[in-house]
Amino acid sequence: MQAKNIFNQMSPYTPGKQIEDVKKEYNLTRIVKLASNENPFGFSDNVKQAIVDLTKNLEIYPDGYATELRQLLSDRLEVDPDQLVFGCGSDEIVDIICRTYLESGTNTIIAKPTFPQYKHNALIQGAEVKEVPLINGYHDLQGMLDQVDEQTKIIWLCTPNNPTGCMINSTSLSTFMQQCPSDILVVVDEAYYEYITADNAPNTIAALKDYTNLIVLRTFSKAYGLAGLRIGYGVANVVVSNALNVARGPFNTTKVAQKSAIIALQDEEFLHYSLEETKKNKADLLSFFDEMELKYYDSETNFVFVTLPVSGDSLFEHLLSKGFIIRSGEALGHPNGVRITIGKKEDMKELQEHIRTFLTVDSKEN
Repeated sequence: MQAKNIFNQMSPYTPGKQIEDVKKEYNLTRIVKLASNENPFGFSDNVKQAIVDLTKNLEIYPDGYATELRQLLSDRLEVDPDQLVFGCGSDEIVDIICRTYLESGTNTIIAKPTFPQYKHNALIQGAEVKEVPLINGYHDLQGMLDQVDEQTKIIWLCTPNNPTGCMINSTSLSTFMQQCPSDILVVVDEAYYEYITADNAPNTIAALKDYTNLIVLRTFSKAYGLAGLRIGYGVANVVVSNALNVARGPFNTTKVAQKSAIIALQDEEFLHYSLEETKKNKADLLSFFDEMELKYYDSETNFVFVTLPVSGDSLFEHLLSKGFIIRSGEALGHPNGVRITIGKKEDMKELQEHIRTFLTVDSKEN
């Protein structure tokens, strides 16, 4: 069987090192995973307590409309319920958007580097992908607008951006939306929305009233700690959301995921705890980088990308041998750096000492 020709130029998504693989490779019993921007504090205890009951009647299809979760979110966000579209993680919505709007002869514009699934799914649909390099970790918004032509269908704005963590501020986004043609869909991916602390963050949900070509993506995988259940959502003008819901599979989110998301949304105490601990532990890590005279990007997320005087792979391999999994910049299209998820306080302290030892020894050898 012959797949599309584009598949000859592509490869499957390569995840970071898995815990069990590292244990076997390095004969370790304890692994600290700081590679995938997961919540190190887990998820709501209320979800844990409910999970057994949630697994009853698995022989019955889930609610394809996600009615209860839809209503809860529409009330919280003050949007029409039909403005919402749910996905198996927000990355499924990325795929749905590409299937809905892209085809051969069209193009889409992304930053470089950014979340790779924008490009991946666009190429599968036969679209041209225009990549605009970041400027000091930030989107070059004017550069992206300069790439717009009659065939442009979608512009992707990952904010805060993965892998740099830099956020597009309110003024910049507003200026961009005013200048962007209204027939081009602008996808603002806010997977790390809950971690933002900046005062000048945009209110993207409110902006939906002004821009019919805007869609906002969010997820329960990060701050809410439900990455293993795979559930996210998009909010858009009803015309856009209706089109996406036509393309969406009828039962793409499970009953367990929907109910868990509802419980997680209502457990504000757990969310607050996670965000505060992350904030403190990130500040401590940044102080360490300052001490070591290492440069890093502004981060409004639960991770930091730090540049290094050595290759990202070398530090990655060293930390792997110590039982810490981080993400090398080599794998993210950004060599000579690493992306580190903010973990628990005691783990971050140990990580810092391993980094200090490695860089000190390396500098002496060179």
